[in-house]
Amino acid sequence: MTAGMGQARKRNEPRTLRRGVLCTLVAVGMWTVASAGMAPAAVAADAQSKQWYLKAMGAEDIWKSTTGEGISVAVIDTGVNASTSSLKGQVLKGLDATDAAGEATDDYTGHGTTMAELIAGTGQGGGLRGLAPGAKIIPMRIATESFKADKVNEWSDSAAIRAAADSDARIISMSFGSEFMTARDKEAVKYAQSKGKLLFAPVGNSAKKGNKAEYPASYPEVVGVAAIGSEGRVADYSQHGDFVDIAAPGNDIPRWCNAKFESYCDGNGGTSAATAIASASAALIWSAHPEWTANQVLRVMFESAVAPEGSRKGTLSNYLGHGVVRPGAHINRGLGKPGDPNLSPLTNKKTSGSTASPTPSAPASSQAAKDKSGDDAAVAGSSKSTDDGGQLGLIIGIGAAVVIAVGAFAVIRKRRST
Repeated sequence: MTAGMGQARKRNEPRTLRRGVLCTLVAVGMWTVASAGMAPAAVAADAQSKQWYLKAMGAEDIWKSTTGEGISVAVIDTGVNASTSSLKGQVLKGLDATDAAGEATDDYTGHGTTMAELIAGTGQGGGLRGLAPGAKIIPMRIATESFKADKVNEWSDSAAIRAAADSDARIISMSFGSEFMTARDKEAVKYAQSKGKLLFAPVGNSAKKGNKAEYPASYPEVVGVAAIGSEGRVADYSQHGDFVDIAAPGNDIPRWCNAKFESYCDGNGGTSAATAIASASAALIWSAHPEWTANQVLRVMFESAVAPEGSRKGTLSNYLGHGVVRPGAHINRGLGKPGDPNLSPLTNKKTSGSTASPTPSAPASSQAAKDKSGDDAAVAGSSKSTDDGGQLGLIIGIGAAVVIAVGAFAVIRKRRST
């Protein structure tokens, strides 16, 4: 990395770069991707069989109504390999923001390609199946700590966000994070919101390593996404706080091992994968209602999510936010109302700004998952199904997980403000 590139910023390094340990280090002008459990692991012989959340979310039933067609998702990441069997025909023209010039979007780690496949992969050739296989991907390549070049645009992230805001993408998926906020990035996300985009980012994988708020997830205009596992437990690495807006599957999700694209590896996709799956969920809902605004899509996502048991209207969990994302509950059952097209459900202000603090969250010990329609969600060992076709194994044990994995009660949730 060249000298004179600006103020040093501390990053959370992916495990694959630090032998299985989430560490922090000083880097200059670079982001890190938000993947957890990325140490070398056994090759996934059949990646699709390990995408447990597709059945849990009732994907097959959702796809009878919509596959995300007509929606483009900008993936701001390490690049996207458009030649994988699962992404052929799925990737549109993008931008290389690493040097603010050119159009190369080749993936230099495999991370961005994994995220793109989780969103819109067709599953051809045994590749990962996206939750929204009818959607299209617009790749925006930025410089993370793994990027090697003599010349690097230190503001590649803000450049990519602005480019995504000016593109045809309705959704901007950003599976990267930093402990530091910058004026450029803050203005970039505000600009993207003003253009009617819906932005998602991971809350981070350092719950055991300081649990500091990360950006862009902590900007008021961005939906912060936490990760859960197949048993419904909040991942022990998933960060918690007033920056969590929603949760999605993140554990035990196959990924491309590296930039050679020869095989998939097992491991936890972390809050990165959760962000991609939340973005795909938004694509499904928006495809079903193309006339809606970003605010309306997000409001329905919040209202149809599986909320913590005992939570009251206007309260949010510091671990799950509004709850576990569940697009099928709206698409197949009609849960969630779009509401005011110009009112942000993140801030309760017209498009931008902040909201008054909500009422206190229920304690973590009472936050078992509960269907907002009034039906209790599944408990450990249950096989209760939802009307949208998916087993509620996705949300088993959420309340217990918060206590076991975190060892603390939720605190009063105050919505972030600028």
